[in-house]
Amino acid sequence: MPKDHVSTKYAKDVLSGKIVACKWVKLACQRQIDDLKHGHKRGLYFDTDAADHVLEFYSHLKLWKGRDYKDKEFVLAPHYKAILSIIMGWKRDDGTRRFRMSYIEMGRKGAKSTVEGGLGAYFFIADGEYGAEIYCCAVKIEQAKIVWENIKNLTKKSIFAPLIKYPSSLYVYNLSIADTWSKCEAIPSDPKSMDGADTHYASLDELHAHPKSLVYDLVTDSIGARTQPHVGIITTAGFDQSGICYSRREYLTKILKGTVQDDSFFGIIYTLDTKKDWPELISRKEHDSGKEGTPEDDWTDEKNWVKPMPGLCGKDEPGLPNSLDADGRPTGYMTRIEDVRDKCKVAKEIVSAQNNFLTKRMNIWTQQFSRWIDLELWDRNYTREIDESKLKGRRCTGGIDLSAVSDLTVWVMLFPDETVKDLVDILIRAWCPSVRLYDKANKYADQYQAWKKQGFLTATEGDAIDYDFVRAQIVADAKMFDIDSIAVDRLFQGYEFSMRLDKDLGGTEKKPKIFPCGMGYLSMAGPMLEIERRLLENQMNHGGNPLLRFMADNVSISTDPAGNKKPNKDTSQGKIDGIIGILLALDRLMRAGIQPKGNDGSLI
Repeated sequence: MPKDHVSTKYAKDVLSGKIVACKWVKLACQRQIDDLKHGHKRGLYFDTDAADHVLEFYSHLKLWKGRDYKDKEFVLAPHYKAILSIIMGWKRDDGTRRFRMSYIEMGRKGAKSTVEGGLGAYFFIADGEYGAEIYCCAVKIEQAKIVWENIKNLTKKSIFAPLIKYPSSLYVYNLSIADTWSKCEAIPSDPKSMDGADTHYASLDELHAHPKSLVYDLVTDSIGARTQPHVGIITTAGFDQSGICYSRREYLTKILKGTVQDDSFFGIIYTLDTKKDWPELISRKEHDSGKEGTPEDDWTDEKNWVKPMPGLCGKDEPGLPNSLDADGRPTGYMTRIEDVRDKCKVAKEIVSAQNNFLTKRMNIWTQQFSRWIDLELWDRNYTREIDESKLKGRRCTGGIDLSAVSDLTVWVMLFPDETVKDLVDILIRAWCPSVRLYDKANKYADQYQAWKKQGFLTATEGDAIDYDFVRAQIVADAKMFDIDSIAVDRLFQGYEFSMRLDKDLGGTEKKPKIFPCGMGYLSMAGPMLEIERRLLENQMNHGGNPLLRFMADNVSISTDPAGNKKPNKDTSQGKIDGIIGILLALDRLMRAGIQPKGNDGSLI
């Protein structure tokens, strides 16, 4: 039986529990295993020679920092061997690399910049690209030069040094290779510095510190002419969940969960398992009070520290062998457990230090929103297919979440089961302007296109939603189904739209069909509790609709002092219109009191 490649072995060791890792890392490893089995169906294959080539390249680089490491061979830890192998080993049918972008997030002092410097050196020297342009990018030159200096110093005493022209001044950040007309530069966030750039490889160091997406946008716009470019994002967690870094993180989490498919984006997140990321966990406070359930990770427990810091090392420490060589010595600039231990002691006593410790060492985004719906719970509510022909003539209630003219509009219907109490079938229709399918400003454009192709999203002509088209569809549905009533967001109900629709559906002043519904605590408290109850009882059958699954994973909530809940669109990480539609329809369902009937026709 052939020996597993180092990337496969790492993935298997993580999934088996041999290597302690968080859920995000497990999902990234599961993705690798699944792609090895099924990737060929999507025109992908894993080239072990290409993966091994980059690992061999690192063995010729020379470490340069610190008394313990200077001039030593660059020995990669298993997690870095796996990451680099996956990034460089996966190919498309045409032989070009699969991954155009990578996102690596872990706690501080994990040698991220050093490893990224080695990867930059590979693209600069050994990738076979003529006229290669390598850029080390950051907001300020002081940050940008970190990766650039690693490229310079890792190669300066290596076998590759004779190929490279090094600058004579400490304040010139430019390397070049005359034989291949290639260059490597460190650049800050100056738009002029990227004018005419034709990037083959770019590193974006500590993306969490970027206040705007300017640098990211400049870099990603500059790779279009290359055959197999790559943008490498390396970062620790931060505080700004509205910035470009967190948006890339959220995009990656959707790929790892399977709500978005993007074969060009690789990523891995080393952090603790927290309730904020995984709602099915109970908080440490709940655990300490005796509540049953699986608790989130305790940040003070040393055995968990290897999750955010996979290179954690220290003498005679259980569970920390990954970053030590055969002689028990650290393999590179890895995190010393003694340093983490000292900082943890301070964090336990000082609140301000605790926030920094959680963010920079445990790699937890602080001040983060809380997800409302656990995807595993959502998936369990897929109990049968949604067949419109079987819903014909059945009574239902509806909810409409009207968008601004340039965004998603959804129409949701809830059909109470005719025999099972509280079970509902969810039918959703969604529309967007056709221009949104290819709008560069729409970060989910590829997903929109996929949903349209699968029949879950309808595109209306032009750059604005055609409300007449939407209204016509609802009227058509009213002829097919027995619609009791429809709720619309009271603050954005589209007065003219609602009035015309109410008239079309036969509503009157005394018996309207359209009802306004608030989105505040008072109006939403009941529907929020009801959907939670029904989800826990597997009574919200969504038929596996991928658009709804995507939205369910985005929902963030706010809670008032009395414990009432409401959806929070401002902190939700993406579109949640479908869930809003369900809540509106559920409000009408609760008010209508529709109940199933037994075999004898009596109400259950």
